[in-house]
Amino acid sequence: MLAQLNYWAALPEIVILAAASLILLIDLFVPDERRYITYWLTQLALLFAICVTLTTLRLQSIKGYHGMVIDDMLADFLRIACFIAVSLMLFYSRAYMIARGLFRGDVFVLTLFALLGMQVMITGNNFLTLYLGLELMSLSLYALVAAQRDHPRGAEASMKYFVLGALASGMLLYGLSMIYGTTGSLDLDTVAKAIYGRHESTLLLTFGLVFVVSGLAFKLAVVPYHMWVPDVYDGAPTSMTVLIGTAPKIAAFAMTLRILSGAMQGAAFDWQGMLIVLCVLSMVLGNLIAIAQANLKRMLAYSTIANMGYMLLGFLTANRYGFSAAMFYTIAYALTSLASFGMIMLLSREGFESDRLDDFKGLNQRSPWWAFIMLLVMFSLAGLPPTLGFYAKFMVIESAINEGFVWLAVIAVVTSLIGAFYYLRVVKLMYFDEPRETAPIVVRGDTTVALSVNGLLLLVLGVLPQQLIGLCAIALTQSNFP
Repeated sequence: MLAQLNYWAALPEIVILAAASLILLIDLFVPDERRYITYWLTQLALLFAICVTLTTLRLQSIKGYHGMVIDDMLADFLRIACFIAVSLMLFYSRAYMIARGLFRGDVFVLTLFALLGMQVMITGNNFLTLYLGLELMSLSLYALVAAQRDHPRGAEASMKYFVLGALASGMLLYGLSMIYGTTGSLDLDTVAKAIYGRHESTLLLTFGLVFVVSGLAFKLAVVPYHMWVPDVYDGAPTSMTVLIGTAPKIAAFAMTLRILSGAMQGAAFDWQGMLIVLCVLSMVLGNLIAIAQANLKRMLAYSTIANMGYMLLGFLTANRYGFSAAMFYTIAYALTSLASFGMIMLLSREGFESDRLDDFKGLNQRSPWWAFIMLLVMFSLAGLPPTLGFYAKFMVIESAINEGFVWLAVIAVVTSLIGAFYYLRVVKLMYFDEPRETAPIVVRGDTTVALSVNGLLLLVLGVLPQQLIGLCAIALTQSNFP
């Protein structure tokens, strides 16, 4: 029985769960003026989880809890990526949360529970496990969006996120039930064998696949399941926006990969056609609507929609190189998104949200260094060399061309040129316009170091991307994906 349970497969998740429970209890006895204790305990928990994940790093995958959890190179790599993303979010948003009354124990605990849900999504090897991880993450995020209790827009955004999220979860669960009815199992490996062993396509399996892809598309925030993204990004506190826009995308990528490549690879012809529609709509509408935005957070929301469309180019290939390119793109986007929202919080202060394009006017005159970091961020989002975003887009477009989707690659290039307009518009405002805001930029020391390193990594990894590309390839190779 102990061999069947195999606690090592879920050790990082056990660490996060224990840390969240412990911090919840400790916070009851911490006065408001010493809330930094809870903050640093959360950061230490994330650091300890990274160390534990490194100790469990393995070239061969192992399963635990009767095959419901799998620990492989892919899981370990994406776990660490999520831990780093959440830790950086907390570093960037410390001053922001203090100024808005969000520097509270319940926010840190909910963040850890959301992270726990992401870890379960990354390591799940059963439809039930994946769904439970998704719901744990989603419910925590719904609460975090409304964490600023006296902020009506946050409550409205949270309610919209909750209603649409519940609808998407229902669609996903309905689709999974259809697949279970066809294959007779919830285990990903058993489902994969059943689909490969079928002699003809079944209508029930196809319908189930449609609902599953719809549910996954909502979590990836692609058109036409994107309605919640602009309102949630704009209405939520920026500290929560950066959380929603980074680590959950990594977890959603892992869940999509586990289901489509792991369980449904035998039905690749069916889900490729669905992804093509989602991909084209996201790239075109995301970039076109972003041009009209005057609010930077809404612009980045539509940028997210477009970027997830580019990421799906890698999935369309249904092979290991394409999945590796999609994984590289997801990591690159998360790193870039962290820096972009980090810059918004850096320029914000109590009573002032620096979330409009005009707020970045003349930034070079106020601080040449932060203007340079924002320039790297915009170049990376636009996919311009020599930044990380260029190689990310190059890889997914190359993977599409290699599989014969040349017309899709042409659409991707054209929409990237359209997207470059609104990214470079921010650069123009920073370097060629007069500043509207003259208040000094006050930044904490830890935030300065973390955000500077984050921004410079976009340049360094753009010049030397081989190591990160190699890690993505190794993670997929050792995890036995097709």
